Amino acid sequence: MAPGAVIDDVRSAVRAGSSWSSPKLGSGIGFEDVTVSYGKLVVLASLSLTIEPGEIMALIGPSGSAKTTALRAVAGFVRPASGRIRIGERDVTDLPPHARDIGMVVQNYALFPHMRVEDNVAFGLRARREAKEAVKQRVAECLRMVGMSAYTQRYPRELSGGQQQRVAIARALAVRPRVLLLDEPLSALDAQIRHSMLQELARLHEAMPSLTVLYVTHDQTEALTLADRIAIMRDGRLVASGPSQALYREPPTRFAAEFLGRANLLPVTLEAADAGDGLARVRLGEISLLVKARPGLSVGRDCLLCIRPHGIAMRPGGRPSNELTGVVRAMQWQGDLHSVTLETQGVLIRMICAPLRDPPSLGVRFPIHFAAEDATLIPEDA
Repeated sequence: MAPGAVIDDVRSAVRAGSSWSSPKLGSGIGFEDVTVSYGKLVVLASLSLTIEPGEIMALIGPSGSAKTTALRAVAGFVRPASGRIRIGERDVTDLPPHARDIGMVVQNYALFPHMRVEDNVAFGLRARREAKEAVKQRVAECLRMVGMSAYTQRYPRELSGGQQQRVAIARALAVRPRVLLLDEPLSALDAQIRHSMLQELARLHEAMPSLTVLYVTHDQTEALTLADRIAIMRDGRLVASGPSQALYREPPTRFAAEFLGRANLLPVTLEAADAGDGLARVRLGEISLLVKARPGLSVGRDCLLCIRPHGIAMRPGGRPSNELTGVVRAMQWQGDLHSVTLETQGVLIRMICAPLRDPPSLGVRFPIHFAAEDATLIPEDA
């Protein structure tokens, strides 16, 4: 079934007052100073984070950062050593998983291999002793939502990885959860299917805007594509959070800049905190540059200048622009783009641009440009 037909089916169900009219109001998630430990080992330290009703929050971080631990604490599979967890207005810290009104999708799908597709989707409903006719209707709705109506009689082994993940999502949504927990749900899929599933998840949320989603991933692209807000974890602690675009464009720390998208970081000194038009002036070696001003930084302070690779160009734009001279150190053609590594002022930086007809040779010097508004400052000690 085409994606547009899927979304139309979901909207029709909502208008008709079916079970999809109900993710419940007040379905946000709240972590209130939550700590999880195993014996003396603290794996999640004092997490305080609010996920608003209807919001998609991506929880990202390197392996061992405790992002999955935080999600499992919401699900009820991990008991906090201290702190409270709420869903909506209800404190669920002491409730078992089945009493929390959640749906969960994990990396390995976790479908029952001996059950057909329709029975997998119906499992949670039958466990709740829903009426037979209600189960049948809801299973049909869920499978229609994810475009799997034609596969009701197949076993998981007869489905592709992407199809199995669609069934897992349908099963999670069948119980009308207050929140949907997604734990690396696309990491086992190939790149093309992963991109397609991201689009499907976005469309499903468009159809059910009051459903709150907590999405755990190590993939920056998934987080930036899907999430309203992103929270970054490191060593069991929350180190940054905010709206996805704002966090990407103005990362608060070096770690946030490097982990959420690739970043070029150049050591500079602040010369003028206010150079007019919301800009500041910094010095890189002997070169003076205009960049986006950042409140709270004092003149003379050492900072990091953050420029994303796609913000660097071979020609100046129409906006206030800066020029540096770079020496080509590496060149990679990646089909729809060129990745160029240059050395400037003793620092390696990366530029991403459209495929070049005549790419420069290694060792060649040429000018590169970036707009002042595409460069942001980060305190060097942040």
